[in-house]
Amino acid sequence: MKKLINDAASAVRESLAGLAATHAGLLQVRFDPTFVLRADAPLRGKAALVSGGGSGHEPLHAGYVGPGMLDAACPGDVFTSPTPDQIAAATRAVNGGSGVLHIVKNYTGDVMNFEMAAELCRSEGIQVEAVLLNDDVAVKDSLYTAGRRGVGGTVLAEKLCGAAAGRGQPLVEVAALGREVNGTVRSMGMALSSCTVPAAGRPTFSLGEQEMEIGIGIHGEPGRKRMALKPVREIVEMLAADILDDLPFRRGDMVIALVNGMGASPLLELYIAAGELERVCAARGIRIARWLVGNYITSLDMAGFSLTLLKADERLVGLWDDPVRTAALRWGV
Repeated sequence: MKKLINDAASAVRESLAGLAATHAGLLQVRFDPTFVLRADAPLRGKAALVSGGGSGHEPLHAGYVGPGMLDAACPGDVFTSPTPDQIAAATRAVNGGSGVLHIVKNYTGDVMNFEMAAELCRSEGIQVEAVLLNDDVAVKDSLYTAGRRGVGGTVLAEKLCGAAAGRGQPLVEVAALGREVNGTVRSMGMALSSCTVPAAGRPTFSLGEQEMEIGIGIHGEPGRKRMALKPVREIVEMLAADILDDLPFRRGDMVIALVNGMGASPLLELYIAAGELERVCAARGIRIARWLVGNYITSLDMAGFSLTLLKADERLVGLWDDPVRTAALRWGV
């Protein structure tokens, strides 16, 4: 295993220290318990957004802390849920009196720990709402979930809810928007290689030189099927068909699209996949109104990509276009 780290045990803490040093003025990092929050938090009169999950998915979630997205993020150890005390501390730190929304990916540990933190904060008089993301169409249950997994749709929900909160919408409306997004967003991914967790020192699974895994999870969970490697045109057709048929998406729909790298695939390849997704959607009469192409929710050093489509309207596109300024996503500022 080759990793650019000093020590596996301190990698997450050292990475967060580097994040704080390079984005001073935008965010701050607190330790013991660990969370990342906006430099100007808390904001009075604004519904605050808190998300989190295991590290190893960067830039999710800490990279999305800032104006127009999250108020705080709670990073756990690599592929390990943040603890309730982390989440509760972050919730208290960003509460400006108008309540806090928890955006939670559907993984058993995340769900349980966010629920425990929410109960604790509610007992202290903080209004807390929660939105659960479960947009992965690949599998119903996995090693980490009961039901579908939360994946790329989380990025879109954090952006759109962040925009709504930034406009001053009350907590209940921001939460309702998050649930609406989850209801109309679908994702699916594939891998050419496994990821290697630093503490483990070996790949999570093995693939042959001419094999690929379809429907993988962001922790290296097994997918729907293993098969011979195919050209990206055919891979996109497979993934997109499952996504489009699941909702289902219909002719005349407008969507926001995410072509997401899993960590080790170059942009040259991701843009080829984006071009193929454009072709597939156009053939079905579906218009892609907005794009994200790049590494937005990764799995350490896994090679591969995922596709996410959100059924949108002019209202959602308007929220998408609102300014955002975070370490990993920024426009309009």
